[in-house]
Amino acid sequence: MGVRPDGRPQRLARRLYRDEWKFISQSGCPLILDAVLPSEAIRIAGSGAVTTAERRQIVWSSVIGTTVEWYDFLIYGTASALVFNKLFFPSIDPVVGTIAAFGSYAVGFLARPLGGAVFGHFGDRIGRKAMLSLTLMIMGLGTFLIGCLPTYGQIGILAPILLVALRLVQGIGIGGEWGGAVLMVVESVPAERRGFFGSIVQLGYPIGVILSIGAFALTGLMPEAAFLSWGWRVPFLASALLVGVGLFIRLRLHETPAFRRIKERAVTARLPVMEILTEHPGMFLKAVGLKVSEIAYVSVVTVFSISYVTGQLGLSRGVILNGILIAAIIELFTIPVFGWLSDRYGRKTLFVAACLFSIAFAFPMFTLLDTRDPTIITLTVAVALSFGQGIMFGTGAAWMSELFDARLRYSGASLGFQVGAALSGGFTPLIAAALLAWSGGATWPISAYLIALACITLVATFAAPETARRPID
Repeated sequence: MGVRPDGRPQRLARRLYRDEWKFISQSGCPLILDAVLPSEAIRIAGSGAVTTAERRQIVWSSVIGTTVEWYDFLIYGTASALVFNKLFFPSIDPVVGTIAAFGSYAVGFLARPLGGAVFGHFGDRIGRKAMLSLTLMIMGLGTFLIGCLPTYGQIGILAPILLVALRLVQGIGIGGEWGGAVLMVVESVPAERRGFFGSIVQLGYPIGVILSIGAFALTGLMPEAAFLSWGWRVPFLASALLVGVGLFIRLRLHETPAFRRIKERAVTARLPVMEILTEHPGMFLKAVGLKVSEIAYVSVVTVFSISYVTGQLGLSRGVILNGILIAAIIELFTIPVFGWLSDRYGRKTLFVAACLFSIAFAFPMFTLLDTRDPTIITLTVAVALSFGQGIMFGTGAAWMSELFDARLRYSGASLGFQVGAALSGGFTPLIAAALLAWSGGATWPISAYLIALACITLVATFAAPETARRPID
């Protein structure tokens, strides 16, 4: 079905999307979709190959989106460990306040599956590109407004309530972002290079780490009183710049060839989320299992360890932040390498290696952190992230997408990723803090928890099909 050069996007959408467009029109959103669905960019007709220039634009627009996602993730996690327990939960015991702050962090993860379901549905029905622009706007709005929040000392109990509400908004936007960003790339590149190009999208993680730590490092140079007064807000407000750049690029993208073929054949799923849960529950559970270990490692190393090193070990936050920063710089190179290796040797091989490393390193990691030696701590964090998380991260983007048919792919990849993230990543800092308090400061329960999650991912790895280099639509 073609689009005339002077075609109206609303008329096209009514013809193609029926009930969805009726809902959108009645909810007052047409002006938004007019912006994200310009008629010259839909290009449903035709399934010609993506040019090199188009592919480059798709890849970097997706990288910017995942950068915003991880930047938001990390500045909130860092603020939870350093700021929120003092400014939003100040009337309770410091340990309990830290747990409460990590609880608000977990709330965002609970909202992610909802975002994955909603945006996955419309992404499989309307298209990948439109949802990408909307998720970026929602993510950015939630993060920016957190930077504007008054504290508990200014408005009382309303402050933590608003913090949790905005964290929910953040989580909903993030829930639909990753699946769309990865799909835009994976569906636009040759089969034999999906692992490599999918891993490029994942570079948003180390870039987000570098930007977030850089932002907190700069604000950390100011006196403690100024940092707690207004300095902590700067990283949240600065996210508006990343969102603006991302939207500028994404509004110029075209729809993926795989989705254009779905529209041509008129085989879009009516209720993709329900179809996945009722007709493909096994594949959905495998996708969830593939995610739980990787996101738990990230949460422990980049979020919980900040609180542990500064509170339990009595070191400055610069020690652990420097380690995370160096690890991120290393991952700028290792993540694409692991993606490339997965194209050559398969997704399963690399995931098995990552799981075995995660199991072997869970206890030594805390033993090395407990040395209080800045050099050893830096190396420990770098190794943990580069292997415990980096291998899965570089391989998982393509694999998660390849597990589902094109007509269900946005919903399947988003739900698998986000449910796994919610179950492990969202609660891991909270669980780790609670386990540390329960054990009287001993870290062995946290290590055992990480090993258990790595075993779950290992089982899912053996159960999931190998998809490297295979056709996916």
